[in-house]
Amino acid sequence: MIIEQSQHIIDEVSKVFIGKDEIIKKVLMTIYAGGHILLNDAPGTGKTTLALAFSKALGLDYKRIQFTTDTLPSDIVGFTMLNNETQKFEFRSGAVFSNLLLADEINRTSPKTQAALLEAMEEHNVTVDGVTYDLPHPFITIATQNPMGSAGTQPLPESQLDRFMICLSIGYPNLEKQIEIIKSRRYDNPIERIEEVASKENVIEVQNYLSSVRISDDVLKYIVLLCEKTREIPLVELGVSPRGVLALVQMAKAHAVLEDRIYVIPEDVQYVFLDVCAHRMILRPQARVEGLDARDILNEILKEVKPPLAD
Repeated sequence: MIIEQSQHIIDEVSKVFIGKDEIIKKVLMTIYAGGHILLNDAPGTGKTTLALAFSKALGLDYKRIQFTTDTLPSDIVGFTMLNNETQKFEFRSGAVFSNLLLADEINRTSPKTQAALLEAMEEHNVTVDGVTYDLPHPFITIATQNPMGSAGTQPLPESQLDRFMICLSIGYPNLEKQIEIIKSRRYDNPIERIEEVASKENVIEVQNYLSSVRISDDVLKYIVLLCEKTREIPLVELGVSPRGVLALVQMAKAHAVLEDRIYVIPEDVQYVFLDVCAHRMILRPQARVEGLDARDILNEILKEVKPPLAD
């Protein structure tokens, strides 16, 4: 049933997000794994469209906040204000109180505002004026950021990056797909054609199901060895954290589920390793001098660390 439902979701999102089925699959896996997604790409590649399409196909309560230099933490988490009629303070919820939050251009705002999302992403609640409020379940953040160097951008801190389970780059569609995109928008907005093919209850059900997916000690050791290797390489200043190890386990389980298996194999780990780990690594200047990025180093680690033999 999960396979059939997942294919329906992918088909619906594909109506508007054309030619990027691999990206759609990985976003769906992250949602199943209970994680958050960071989309790092140039403007106009469909990042916002992707988030809106998922919210409609999954029947999720959706809110969007456009980050700018003057966005305040209270815009995200909410604030308390005095009700003149009752003379009592009342809480007014912010954009974070939703099932799916689109944090658009998150690297355009101040570090203080970015930090307002940290508690929500990790603990699924927010604290305002000493009172803690639970967020709806499920809660997923899809954040977009423009490439570093774009006007008005500043880097996300390591603590924030580490809370994103996966970081994806969409890239530009090829010639045929660009023509198809233009044709799909000739008469109406394709978003309006997306049907709700799942519900938030379905999402929660799959998230709970992931806990029953088996992972052997050998595969767990393989995951830990891969992540430990990122901390030992001289060109790497900051390797993958324990939170990153847990994210890799969850994403490997989600891939196993989409492959119609109830157990994890090394290929599941390899499929998501770069997307889960690359944004968590901080490289030393020498790496850039040698023309290497995090994905180059992770590919070398995959070659060096031998996977366990199939049982």
